[in-house]
Order: sequence, then C-alpha cells, then structure tokens
Amino acid sequence: MILKMDTQDNQTIIFEILREKLNLSSGAYVIKEPVIKEAWSPVEVDLIIKDDIRSYFIEIKSKVRVDSIAKLVLLKELLQKQNKDVSNMFLVIASKIIPPIVEEIAKQVDIKLVTIPHNIGLSVQRYDYFPSKIKVTSEKSWKVITRLMKEKITSIRQLSIIESVSYGWTHATVQSLLSQRVVTKKGNYVSIFDTNKLLNGVAWERPFENLCASEITIGYHDAFKAAQELSHILKNKGIKFAFTSYTAGGLYTGYAIRHDTIYLYIEKNEIDFFINTFREVEKQGIKARIYTPDRDVFNDTREKEGIQVVSPSQALLDLAGLGYSGRDITKAMVEKYASI
Repeated sequence: MILKMDTQDNQTIIFEILREKLNLSSGAYVIKEPVIKEAWSPVEVDLIIKDDIRSYFIEIKSKVRVDSIAKLVLLKELLQKQNKDVSNMFLVIASKIIPPIVEEIAKQVDIKLVTIPHNIGLSVQRYDYFPSKIKVTSEKSWKVITRLMKEKITSIRQLSIIESVSYGWTHATVQSLLSQRVVTKKGNYVSIFDTNKLLNGVAWERPFENLCASEITIGYHDAFKAAQELSHILKNKGIKFAFTSYTAGGLYTGYAIRHDTIYLYIEKNEIDFFINTFREVEKQGIKARIYTPDRDVFNDTREKEGIQVVSPSQALLDLAGLGYSGRDITKAMVEKYASI
C-alpha cells in the first residue's frame, strides 16, 4: 500500500529520518519513475532514493506486515531475472510499528527496517514526497533556481539552507531540472547546464504579459524621469508598487531600456487610483504598463537611481516571461546576476 504524508513538515521529517538511518549523503534525491518499466503488471514501491551509485527501494507503512517483505523480495527477484544489476540495490521498510516476527524475517532476507515516529500522519494514498510536477516559476522553486544562478555551483543542502526552502522541495526542484537537463550534477554539487532551456520553460509556464492589468498614457516624455517621479509620489502616498521588466532590468544591468514605456506592479486595490490620477486622455506621453502581482513582489524591493524596483530574482522571472521579445535583456540579466 502506497502512502502519502499529510503535511509538508511530516514529509521532511520522514526524509531526514531516512537520511540519518541509511547514512545518506547530502546529494541523495528521490527518483520518480517505474521500477520495472516494461513489466505488464509492474511492482512498485512507495519511494526510491538514489545516492551516488546506490538505490534504496523503500516501503512506508503505519504497521509493517510480512507481505511488505515478500513484495520487496519479489521485486528484487524480478529485477535479477531481467539481468538488472542489484549489487547496489538496498531494500528498506520504514514503519511506526514493527512486530518481532517481521524483524526476524527482515534480518534473514537483508531488509533494513527504520522506525518512524508514531505521531507522523500517514494516509492510504499515493506516496508523493515531492509534487508530481514542479513548476519552476513557483515562488519556492524560483528562489532555489536563482540562488543556484548566483552561487554558480553548490550543494542542494546549501540551496535549501540559504533560501529557507524545505530540503524536500529543493530536492524536487533540482531533480526536475536534472531530468530536463537544465541542471547538471557532479558528486554533491549542482550547477546550471542549459540556461536557454530554463528561460524557455519560464516563458511557457508564466507568460509575463498575462499579468498585465492595463496600459495607459501618462504625461511624461522620458521613461527614466517618469519612473523616478512616480516612485517619489507613490512612496509618499503609501502605495505598494515596484517597477519591473525592462525598467528594472535596465537599471540592474545597464542595458539600454525602452524610453517610451514604463513597467510596474501596483497593489491590485490601488490600480484604479493610479489610472485615474495619472492617465492623460488628450496629451501625448509615454506608456505605463500596469501589472497585477501573482505573488509578494513588494517584500524585497530595491532602490536604483531613485526608482523603486523589484528584487533581481523577480526582475529576472518577469523578463524571462517575456519570451523571445525580451531575450537580449534577459540574457544580460543572467550574465550579471551573480554580481547583482
């Protein structure tokens, strides 16, 4: 019976217990693929952990029974008959309750038993320590990815610690990128392998223009001066805002930005105020493209030359979301990201 943790905290506890009891390295990660792909009735386990050349096939139970042992033994026999190398295959059962008879049998067939705390909630559904599909543009995953861009090469554990993202989620993000060959792994260290593939994925998954709430003409003739003056006005009014996209990217990289448009996030309930206050109906001017945030973009704003801009991480996400139309400035942002 395959299991699912009730909460993300419990999931992390389970993984850390297994890490300690099995003496796993910091580079250990979960793989999500069938054990026997070609079998007409595949025998599956709840969890597979890969650690260098070693593979751990793990069943997770509230109370372990003899049939769980039989299932793992059968799995190993099937793999042997298919001429699979099982020399680095290790069988594990993690359970809250382990009866003495199970302990005796497990010892005889070389199955490792791991006790898990009784207060960890388990439900009889598919075990899913990691989300089935990681969105690289989700807040937690993007924090991990941009930290990896900044560090160039580092361990999964360090990514988790520095960005305060759970170890499980960090592993899931990196593993997803590994499977897509966006990231490469050497020993316990990972690094970005294919930036173009990553940027293409961002553009497809989170098109930035989908967040555009409105475009208006404002009474300015220079985008830089407009952003400076509006920053001053909006800060004094206590309105949450931050310039992004080309405006922020140009300030972070020195890349020549468009002079006919400014790009900014405004708190949703203040958008009407901004439009009614600054829109010019008859006069000519530049454009202001206003975006509704899909996450907290105001928590880590920076000030660049008197202009309040989103964080480098958010700016890169938004620029990548422009797709090919913003690819030049996005690449400039990637190149300078480590030093920003």
